[in-house]
Amino acid sequence: PGMLFIRQGGEKFCKSITIFWEEVVHTRSKEAAFTYAITAAGVAHAITAACSQGNLSSCGCDREKQGYYNQEEGWKWGGCSADIRYGIDFSRRFVDAREIRKSARRLMNLHNNEAGRKVLEGRMKLECKCHGVSGSCTTKTCWTTLPKFREIGYILKEKYNAAVQVEVVRASRLRQPTFLKIKQIKSYQKPMETDLVFIDKSPNYCEEDASTGSVGTQGRLCNRTSLGADGCGMMCCGRGYNTHQYTKVWQCNCKFHWCCFVKCNTCSERTEVFTCK
Repeated sequence: PGMLFIRQGGEKFCKSITIFWEEVVHTRSKEAAFTYAITAAGVAHAITAACSQGNLSSCGCDREKQGYYNQEEGWKWGGCSADIRYGIDFSRRFVDAREIRKSARRLMNLHNNEAGRKVLEGRMKLECKCHGVSGSCTTKTCWTTLPKFREIGYILKEKYNAAVQVEVVRASRLRQPTFLKIKQIKSYQKPMETDLVFIDKSPNYCEEDASTGSVGTQGRLCNRTSLGADGCGMMCCGRGYNTHQYTKVWQCNCKFHWCCFVKCNTCSERTEVFTCK
């Protein structure tokens, strides 16, 4: 019964997560800001990687980073540098194209798209290989490489935690949205290029709410010993948690016998899982 409960709960959650994100991207919240930023960065990262690997006929290595020699520092461009500019340009044309209607949400989405790409561009890495007699480093050949995308995800998660609330400024005669400024500041101070920005505060994701796409956290698996977002204390929003005991059974100590069959023992252990009330 315990395992059946977990599977049913898991299936329900997986089906709901697509609906949840469909709702999120049409809001003006912090969650929408993160979604747009990581999507734009992801497209740029994937296209740049595909170019470097020779998987696309329209691009390749960065041609501007070939042959240049820096005599003072003793290194030159070589190898295959990732053409991040091509990836970013593709991301702008592909991801930003859907933002047609002039609105506050359009300005917010375009800002967050660009913030994601700026974070990616700023984390490009320089790798070098030494050349010289007996392992000396007389000269170096260097090239640029992409960071691991997980690294970009971690940075954008921190940006999400520090997201800046903004409001629209209508500076034209037609009163159309012109630019975004930081809310609750009297001056027209704009957010930083790499800030994630949002207009509306997030709804309460602890409770189920069809209008926002929130599935709530009731029935979610949680970690009783964790102090992080997966911990029962945070995940369950102070409502407490239920403990479910079940017996886990699996085949173990398997041995091959000549000829020809495999004989296994049956192992089991009593374990617990925890779900939010």
